[in-house]
Amino acid sequence: MKKNLRIVSVAAAALLAVAPVAATAMPVNAATTINADSAINANTNAKYDVDVTPSISAIAAVAKSDTKPAIPGSLTGSISASYNGKSYTANLPNDSGNATITDSNNNTVKPAELEADKAYTVTVPDVSFNFGSENAGKEITIGSANPNVTFTEKTGDQPASTVKVTLNQDGVAKLSSVQIKNVYAIDTTYNSNVNFYDVTTGATVTTGAVSIDADNQGQLNITSVVAAINSKYFAAQYDKKQLTNVTFDTETAVKDALKAQKIEVSSVGYFKAPHTFTVNVKATSNKNGKSATLPVTVTVPNVADPVVPSQSKTIMHNAYFYDKDAKRVGTDKVTRYNTVTVAMNTTKLANGISYYEVIENGKATGKYINADNIDGTKRTLKHNAYVYKTSKKRANKVVLKKGTEVTTYGGSYKFKNGQRYYKIGANTEKTYVKVANFE
Repeated sequence: MKKNLRIVSVAAAALLAVAPVAATAMPVNAATTINADSAINANTNAKYDVDVTPSISAIAAVAKSDTKPAIPGSLTGSISASYNGKSYTANLPNDSGNATITDSNNNTVKPAELEADKAYTVTVPDVSFNFGSENAGKEITIGSANPNVTFTEKTGDQPASTVKVTLNQDGVAKLSSVQIKNVYAIDTTYNSNVNFYDVTTGATVTTGAVSIDADNQGQLNITSVVAAINSKYFAAQYDKKQLTNVTFDTETAVKDALKAQKIEVSSVGYFKAPHTFTVNVKATSNKNGKSATLPVTVTVPNVADPVVPSQSKTIMHNAYFYDKDAKRVGTDKVTRYNTVTVAMNTTKLANGISYYEVIENGKATGKYINADNIDGTKRTLKHNAYVYKTSKKRANKVVLKKGTEVTTYGGSYKFKNGQRYYKIGANTEKTYVKVANFE
């Protein structure tokens, strides 16, 4: 399949002249920036070839009051697709006659009549995907990372999470419709923030912690973690002296946390428990779209906390900290002749240079120190060399002969005489050799 995937429809065909992707139209009453949670995710589970994710933004109608005029509701959005690791997006044109909005009772609703905190289904008809004539006759599977998105290939079909389509002679896959469920219209006049609260005390919390024992095989089940978090914390919005609960998906948050740590989960939810892991629980209000995230530390007391093997090393040259991408972390540094606890072996980072990872309390920190500042680099002298204490004074009467291999530490220092010197000798003595003697 070719990579320049295009999405087209009867209502949006004119867009093809100006965009690599064109999408079917939806009713729109006002221009709105798309910023939905249903962001594109590249397909990694091989259940489908093309990952389609519509992003919908709905604004609720506001009734006229003594101080404010009436505001009609509106709907806008985009359809995006991910194919072969690339994403393609098209904003939907202003065509109020194309998509259909229905409420929970399957009643058709106009965009101007949308109400806050109600779930709607948006149905977009006649969506096509153009892969080019060279792919004519090929069979592809279309799906979505968003569980609220379903598809119908032919009129009268039941909506399905994936559809298998055979491309026509032009390489086009045609769908009867795409449906997006659980679209909520936002009340722009409701300004209450979402907060998490402790169930027992009622106090607002910004971090959480739960403790759960694993079974005798060192395993936990996702349901146990979900129950522990849900029994201790809830999310709500405070307005007019009362709290209104905001729902959140703890199960998905737990699964995401385990996936981030590459912990496998069985088909029935069991996993090998680490001593500790963090679950980021996110609650988003269906009324005004505001959200809050609560990081919850899950501790498993009867599972030992693994200790990373480490060693103590002396820093021979002032050293900054770097991340795994070899980017400097902050401005803190370890000054020379101080000791630091690091991993047993060096790691080559993205820049090809070897670093030691810093270990604190038996745990890897994700901070790295250039190994040259600790172990030094072996260099061969190309000239006889004296060892200096300062730019004017020699450290001793030793003459290092041409061809001698000498270990230098870290980058060079510029002395008062304008020349550069390397520190030599794994000690705290002032012993330096001119850089020029190695060149």
